[in-house]
Amino acid sequence: MESQRIVATPLKTRVTELLGCDYPVLQTGMGWVATPKLVAAACNAGAFGFLAAATIPPNEVEGAILEIKELTDRPFGVNFLMDAPGADVISQAIIRQGVRAAGYNRAPSAELIQSLKDGGVVCVPTCGAVKHTSKAQQLGADIIIVQGGEGGGHTGTTPSTLLASASADLVDVPIVAAGGFRDGRGLVAALAFGAEGVAMGTRFLMTAESPLPPASFERYQKASIADVVVSTALDGMPQRMVANELLGKLEKAGPIRKLILALQSARALQAETGASIPELLKSGFAMRRNQGLSISQTIMAANAPILARVGVADGDPVNGYLASGTVAGVIDDRPTCDDLIRSIMEEAEQTLKRLAL
Repeated sequence: MESQRIVATPLKTRVTELLGCDYPVLQTGMGWVATPKLVAAACNAGAFGFLAAATIPPNEVEGAILEIKELTDRPFGVNFLMDAPGADVISQAIIRQGVRAAGYNRAPSAELIQSLKDGGVVCVPTCGAVKHTSKAQQLGADIIIVQGGEGGGHTGTTPSTLLASASADLVDVPIVAAGGFRDGRGLVAALAFGAEGVAMGTRFLMTAESPLPPASFERYQKASIADVVVSTALDGMPQRMVANELLGKLEKAGPIRKLILALQSARALQAETGASIPELLKSGFAMRRNQGLSISQTIMAANAPILARVGVADGDPVNGYLASGTVAGVIDDRPTCDDLIRSIMEEAEQTLKRLAL
């Protein structure tokens, strides 16, 4: 049964209008985590969920979209990498199935973006720097998620507050703030500094509908803010994660050991995605060109998705990568998506009333 939704007029923004959701809260497309079940649960609660297509073989993405449609009649999105093998297959599935929005953040393709827009799809890139937002708007972004340094996974150094406010001043399309958000007070704060919504990854990772196994959830639950660190040991680029045994080994490993692990990860990634070696090489060189990576970083890039699967899908928090925002250090519960969104919106309303006095 659909829960009773709270009417909060001050919280209706261009984001809710464009995406067709009740509340300006987005569930991000986390690899291995943003499954059809989680996406549908987030959408049924009134938020807007993104399916993680980057860790699904391209020819299986349409099936996952249909699975979401069986679980919800609410609009949702699909997040994918535009420089990865099969990006055209995924974009065609998005258009064919009438998916409301497409999320992307790596090597945006003007051609793919235009085809999505021609198909009536709302384009929602994620940027980590203010200067990238103007380019994203030029390429056709309808909404831009800006992830500050508090966010999980690949991250920059600019705090979410500064990134969101500066981005909102620079572009005309609505900004959604990501990195460090978990509750209604954070939502109101984001609105105050110019954003028109928030996007959350770690908070949705730690919900009842998330596929996160108990052993891995426990590591996230027990982590303090100090335990959520940034390291380049995983793939040569700054990544925010929960410190664990794997990270300790990687930080001590020499270049040869890291190369061996990267090659093993590349083979595993090939098996997971169904991509051929030439396709992976093409994707890798495209990423190197667009992100200015060194050859060693390009080779190591296969580590993150495979080791993330071990940590958050296979339930091995010792040998897997636990991408995390700093907010994990202050989360200790695992609510349903419905309870989470209800509590966020109730707190947001209470906060707005308090500030109005």
